[in-house]
Amino acid sequence: MDQAQALREQVIKRENVNSNVPSARVIAVTSGKGGVGKTSVSVNLALQFKKMGKRVVILDADFGLSNVEVMLGIRPKYNLADLIYHDKGIDEIITMGPMDIGFISGGSGVQELVSLDKERIKLLISKLSKLDALFDVVIIDTGAGIADSVLEFVLTSPEIIMVVTPEPTSITDAYALLKAVNRKKEFIANQKTIRILSNRVEDEAEGEEIYEKLNTVSSKFLNINLEYVGYVEYDKRLSKAVIEQKPVSISEPKGQPALSFSNIAGRIINDEKYEKQETQGIAGVFLNYIKTRRRKR
Repeated sequence: MDQAQALREQVIKRENVNSNVPSARVIAVTSGKGGVGKTSVSVNLALQFKKMGKRVVILDADFGLSNVEVMLGIRPKYNLADLIYHDKGIDEIITMGPMDIGFISGGSGVQELVSLDKERIKLLISKLSKLDALFDVVIIDTGAGIADSVLEFVLTSPEIIMVVTPEPTSITDAYALLKAVNRKKEFIANQKTIRILSNRVEDEAEGEEIYEKLNTVSSKFLNINLEYVGYVEYDKRLSKAVIEQKPVSISEPKGQPALSFSNIAGRIINDEKYEKQETQGIAGVFLNYIKTRRRKR
């Protein structure tokens, strides 16, 4: 049985068991600037969620780069554009990676979402809704900075992880992203969970210091209260993992970086507040994304 057929049978089996399939949990991983380890965070959290028994898929929404492909050593046959224009099913554009985490390449499909007609939008949303039957968690690896494609995913995703490093530019750019999002009328702070993940820090104290700096200014000037989800210390093994295309959560599962990612994943999954949030699944996120982009035209 090929991969697509196996996924297709999972959808049918899940929908037959329960017609009211719960929505997948959607988490967008973003950053104010590039080069802060955002994709490494996305991939390693996906692997840690999988170790906790969750079915996970990563959507690479950074259409300018293919960092997830590089980190996983995966070359997908199809991408989101094939789902939209070439009559491919959701099961056909998912590539299974290490530990059976799923991966979807956004390709040029993310850019083209805004130009879809109503029929294509309905078809796209119908196809994307099947992800709720296949996965428990959808991680959106966004681009970096304040480009519209980044802002809209931050606006429409219920949970955000913002990756920040000790570099002054990383902290100021993270605040710039928060400021840009806050200017949007669609943004409602109390309907979002925005978590700060301090990456490449010397120790726990430096990680907390980064969070305190950001939370102080964002709560004071933007009325946005941030949450601190944890830190990952600077470690040469993380750079080595990128070169070897073997994430540390697999290559060195008992090393400090992997343990840090495990702790962070545990805090996210066990967050009691999530149970009280209204979930919309990945289809709802994309529908809101398209609506938000179209308001600007």
